[in-house]
Amino acid sequence: MSNIHVILRDPRFVDAGIADRRHYGTGDIVIEKGSEERGVYVIESGCVRVLERIELDDSRHIQPGLCDLFAGDVFGELSLFESGPRLASVVAVEPCELLEFDAIALGEYLDAHPAFAYPVLKELFRILGSRLRQTDRRLGSLFAWGLKAHGIDRHL
Repeated sequence: MSNIHVILRDPRFVDAGIADRRHYGTGDIVIEKGSEERGVYVIESGCVRVLERIELDDSRHIQPGLCDLFAGDVFGELSLFESGPRLASVVAVEPCELLEFDAIALGEYLDAHPAFAYPVLKELFRILGSRLRQTDRRLGSLFAWGLKAHGIDRHL
C-alpha cells in the first residue's frame, strides 16, 4: 500500500468537502476517456482497470487493459496539475470503494497547507516516476517486437 493512501485518507479532506467516498459496481465507468472531469481517486477497496481505445488499420477498435489498480493505488492524479481531456478510461473490474477528490479543491487545500502538501506531492511524484519507468519498459518491448515482426531488426 502506498504512502499516498495513508496521507489522503486524512478525514480533514472529507470534512472539508474536498473528497467523497463513492461505490462502483463491476463494469461501472469511473472515468471516460476524453471527459473533462477533474477527479483524483484513491482506491479504498476493489480493483479498477485502465483502458485505452485503439483504432486498428481496418477501422476496427479494440480497448486493451493497460493496467489494473488495487487498494491503496491512486489514479487521475494528472488532473491535479493540469486541466484537459482524460487520456484513458477507468472501469471497475469488481465492486470497489473509492475516495474521489475534486482536483481543484485539493490543489487549493494543498496550496493553503504547504507543510501537509509536501508529503502528498512527493508521493505523487514517486508514483508518476514509477509509472513513467514502467511505460518506458513497455514501449521498448513493443518497439523491439515491431522491429522483429517486420524484419527491420536484421537491417540494424
